[in-house]
Amino acid sequence: MAVAAENQSQPPQNDLPYVLILKPPTAFSIFGDHFFHSPKFQFLKPFESPLPLPQFLLTHAQSVQAILTSASGSVTADTIRLLPRLGLVVTTSQGINHIDLSECRRRGIAVAGAGTIFSTDCADSAVGLLLDILRKVSAANRYVKQGLWSSQGNYPLGNKLGGKQVGIVGLGSIGTEVAKRLEAFRCSISYNSRSKKPSVPYTFYPNVVELAVNCDALIICCALTDETHHLIGKKVLSALGKDGVIINIARGPIIDEKELVQCLIKREILGAGLDVFEHEPDVPVELLALDNVVMSPHNAVFTTESLEELRKTVVGNFEAFFSNEPLLTPVPLDDQPHLSG
Repeated sequence: MAVAAENQSQPPQNDLPYVLILKPPTAFSIFGDHFFHSPKFQFLKPFESPLPLPQFLLTHAQSVQAILTSASGSVTADTIRLLPRLGLVVTTSQGINHIDLSECRRRGIAVAGAGTIFSTDCADSAVGLLLDILRKVSAANRYVKQGLWSSQGNYPLGNKLGGKQVGIVGLGSIGTEVAKRLEAFRCSISYNSRSKKPSVPYTFYPNVVELAVNCDALIICCALTDETHHLIGKKVLSALGKDGVIINIARGPIIDEKELVQCLIKREILGAGLDVFEHEPDVPVELLALDNVVMSPHNAVFTTESLEELRKTVVGNFEAFFSNEPLLTPVPLDDQPHLSG
């Protein structure tokens, strides 16, 4: 076993270029580590090596030409500086806050993401969470399964989605898909983004607090950056009010989780639908007993279909890079928004 472990720290012996995987992406746990296989490159997997990561990187520093990462695998300036031949970072996520873009820009390293692959599935999940909270679907399901219908009578009524005032924070590709779906429910849509979008008919609010005051529900679709960290705090939640609902399918730290927990416990807002959390995979224990919260394990973007599209995109980006062709889904490094859209 020791010999096998030692061998895992050595690069494969052939002439294919090397792609470093810092941390196994979600697709590996579902489909296996052959998921992103290509005859045009090979992977280095430090998580299978007995060497500590810094030592592994130093050992293979001259071999690594590209990195494959995911939202849970940070690509820091320190890591980048250890890899002099690095030319490309590909992430399986739509968000890119886990990559040091400034260092990539300084070094001339290209970055590619998931593009808009996940936008429709993520939007479906956002609307699903909103419907679940308003109509109390999950809570009513538990009520029936616990045998309470026969002993305690009918479950309390929920609220309709149709005609609600819904605010979208970040009208990028995901936010736009959310808006399209809500139009079918005849919802009145407004949004907050970096700037007003002349091409959309929705009401624009430059301030998130003002947006919350004028909405029954907020759906968070923005990118996580220094500017959006804890963008949704006590002031925004109070503005949303006791009949308000908040949905987060973006990134956990955009919401001040401690404030959200207290607002939910005290019923200062109606409910929350959460696919992401501030300290994943840890979830505040207080949320587990609340019927006004619906949660999912950061999988709003994942369907069988979206992961197949992701496979094609990831492999295609690496193959394009190693063939000196244009990337399929390049991330512009010269104008990074503080909001998604």
